[in-house]
Amino acid sequence: MSGQLKITLPKLGESIVSATVVQWFKKVGDSVALDEPLLEVSTDKINSEIPAPAAGTLIEILAEPGQELQVGEVLAVLESGATAAAAAPKAAPSASAPSSGTQKEEILTPAVLRLLQEKGISLQDIDKIPHTGQNGRLTKKDVEEFADRKKQCPMAAKGSESQERVKMTPLRKAIADNMVKSFYEAPHASLITEIDVTDVVRMIKEKKESFLKEVGAKLSVTSFAARAITRALQAYPMINASLDGDTIVLKRFINLGVAVSVDQGVMVPVLRNCQSLSIADLSHKIAELALKARNQTLSPDDVKEGSITMTNFGMTGTLIGIPIIRYPEVAIVGLGAIEKKVKAMPDDSIAIRSVMMVSLTFDHRVLDGLYGCGFLSELKKHFEQDISIDS
Repeated sequence: MSGQLKITLPKLGESIVSATVVQWFKKVGDSVALDEPLLEVSTDKINSEIPAPAAGTLIEILAEPGQELQVGEVLAVLESGATAAAAAPKAAPSASAPSSGTQKEEILTPAVLRLLQEKGISLQDIDKIPHTGQNGRLTKKDVEEFADRKKQCPMAAKGSESQERVKMTPLRKAIADNMVKSFYEAPHASLITEIDVTDVVRMIKEKKESFLKEVGAKLSVTSFAARAITRALQAYPMINASLDGDTIVLKRFINLGVAVSVDQGVMVPVLRNCQSLSIADLSHKIAELALKARNQTLSPDDVKEGSITMTNFGMTGTLIGIPIIRYPEVAIVGLGAIEKKVKAMPDDSIAIRSVMMVSLTFDHRVLDGLYGCGFLSELKKHFEQDISIDS
């Protein structure tokens, strides 16, 4: 059976209504196999590959890299079946490989863009770099070799511009759009508390090797933070909610999103059903999802249905931060860097303690400040007192 088949943008997640084309793996006239990846698209949550729904020949591309489409819009047209080869145009222009004589529009991967910035190579110099990647794309190896040649001949490829204009990656634009929507739609309020993590730090130092050997995952402050947040939410369930119009939706599950820094921005994989996970389970899940985020192998199920988010900007040495809520959630917890302080103890003695600043940013339409204070006090109690790794 043969005929033309329209390939549309599928629904990539429960709350995802649009996506941006990152790159095409095929060009017009190429033969494709069933389920072979055709293109890559990006949302504010993940990058996904769109497979061919049938075997055939790609005869038309209707969405160019950088273009945003709504779910259900047509991406391309495929000629399927036995007549596919005959129906395909022999010299059609490609959406991902511009014809000669036209201005080239370079589509750079986040890793290549970052490397260009690190090496101080102007975007105007890209055409001077030999492109050896698939379909004439610029690779990291190309950039490295050009940078080495530039070192040997410093005056080569030197630009005169005092500034550059770098277009946002599709993921960065999606993140920006989501943050703007959240910031202007939800009135943000923030609270900060100081937590003594001396016992947690000591426990990690004493148990990290045996824990890794027995459990197969790294014991970290993030694991203890995830458990403390989970237990505090059970006492203050309004924090674990979303707002739908004038209705507050309380979640009976605790799906904690954990922000992970990646090349192109921040991904937020979700630890599902944290209320039933031990420290060992949490450590496994955190390590697994962080690795998938950095390798860009997260699935739509890995990032959907989050009920609250935790971000650890303390990993960069930052002491205090006020993060923006991830729509449609109503709260986000921020972890600062751990530092040593001289503190007065309850018995009036002086001691050096490891402390961490923790912030709670919440939607003031849903929560009052007093409720947020209660949650932070509960979080502080569990962080400082629940240091067992057996539960």
